[in-house]
Amino acid sequence: MSIVAVTGANGFVGGAVVDHLTEQDVSVRPLVRRGGTPGLVAPDLGSAADWSALLSGCDSVVHCAARVHMLQEVTDALALYREVNVAGTRRLAEQAARVGVRRFVFVSSIKVNGESTGGAQEPPIFRSADRPAPQGAYALSKIEAERALFEIASRTGLEVVIIRPPLVYGPGVRANFLRLMTWVDRGIPLPLGSIDNRRSMVFVRNLASLVSACITAREAVGQVLLVSDGEDVSTPGLVRILAGAMARPARILPVPKSVLRSAARLLGRSDEVDRLLGSLQVDIEPTRRLLGWSPPVSLPTGIVETSNHFKGARS
Repeated sequence: MSIVAVTGANGFVGGAVVDHLTEQDVSVRPLVRRGGTPGLVAPDLGSAADWSALLSGCDSVVHCAARVHMLQEVTDALALYREVNVAGTRRLAEQAARVGVRRFVFVSSIKVNGESTGGAQEPPIFRSADRPAPQGAYALSKIEAERALFEIASRTGLEVVIIRPPLVYGPGVRANFLRLMTWVDRGIPLPLGSIDNRRSMVFVRNLASLVSACITAREAVGQVLLVSDGEDVSTPGLVRILAGAMARPARILPVPKSVLRSAARLLGRSDEVDRLLGSLQVDIEPTRRLLGWSPPVSLPTGIVETSNHFKGARS
């Protein structure tokens, strides 16, 4: 029986991948960074990690573990991202190839393509064939990791698949999505009524479904695949869906975008407000056609599952 090793198996995405594969009767080897959750304790990602024993006997690796966005910038953040996301990924892939792993599925980020779409100097939609335009240390580390994997594939024959998700949400989501749910739940008026944007997101189980397809599909080898729910939504539209799922009123005020941007600059929150105001759309039609895959969960259903979990955790 083939075994799939999953790094970051106790994380938000990695945990969903483990659950999905287990439901599909796939033999999974969960690799976790710390004890306290089911799985084998893996070394810290980095250039000196030894993965050989943990990967021995595995047919595939799904690499979800990474250094993600830091709440506060630190000196030489790029070096920290590179040590984990680039050197660590390279080390993992090289040792995987050495012990006979056949396929390596890497969960990257749509930030490799850029930060937004639809602007005067921006593409109307992100496509997998676009020239990368990463901004910031995290995105740079992800494209460098992708390039390292393809270089290893060319030398060793390791079958590499890259997946670039946009914002991932689902039960247990944190950060900005959790903050937005909290505001809606509390009935806080949100100054988002003048925003007319479109954003792609992906429900975590939809992402896990695509990962599962990429483990087995021959067509996936050597590909960069974009993923989303296939239904884009505006920021105020997302608030309305969340409010409906939580049985709360959607309190949305029509505040001009120029006012929001000015306030954000004063508060040092320009990046967060830019994400609320801007568009980020991805084209998943090539992924659909190549793999015969479609997101199994609709965006409204994913929002309901996410909000139900939020309400259960709150009570």
